Amino acid sequence: MKDKKHPQMPVCQENYRNTHFTKEEYEALENMFKDLTKDNIQTKAGKLDRSQFRDVLHATFKMTDDMILDRVFRAFDEDSDSYINLSEWIHGLSIFLRGDLTERAKFCFDVYDLNGDSFISREEMFHLLKYSLMKQPTEEDPEEGTKELVEILLKKMDYDHDGRLNLTDYETAVKDDDLLIEAFGACLPEPQTAKTFLEYAFTVPKVRSRYH
Repeated sequence: MKDKKHPQMPVCQENYRNTHFTKEEYEALENMFKDLTKDNIQTKAGKLDRSQFRDVLHATFKMTDDMILDRVFRAFDEDSDSYINLSEWIHGLSIFLRGDLTERAKFCFDVYDLNGDSFISREEMFHLLKYSLMKQPTEEDPEEGTKELVEILLKKMDYDHDGRLNLTDYETAVKDDDLLIEAFGACLPEPQTAKTFLEYAFTVPKVRSRYH
């Protein structure tokens, strides 16, 4: 007697269940990606490059910090090929727009871990915070103010007292005080902006692409 084969689930249905999106939201974001990449050719076919991705973050989420924009791109670019493919786009947006506290904490940690060594060092904290403080008018020396802020944050977040933050430190601190989730720079969208982005995705005309 032959085994009965189960009907194969459509790819979209399989994929959206691994995200925080509904099937309709998944399809709208997939279509938006096709629209953004429809004119890309050669090596960029069906992929977003760094410049295109930064344009989306800047225009839609009002993100303007060059360092943070670059780091968010790297957090989305899971295979480190300097492009965002459809899978990375959907998975990244799932966390960026709808992630739970643990997912968003891991995302922010990866953004702030500038050299990718799985720690946020004093130097990285200083580098990330310095430019934020320099944009704010103050009579205090920005470098001294930044050093003081680094020490304050280390005191609150460095649970194993080794002078740097690992992911466990970061997640523990964020669970104790969720206001610390973007301690070293804004890298997540405001809830209303995330909602507006998803609403906009449904307005993008249906795109047929030979790459997907």
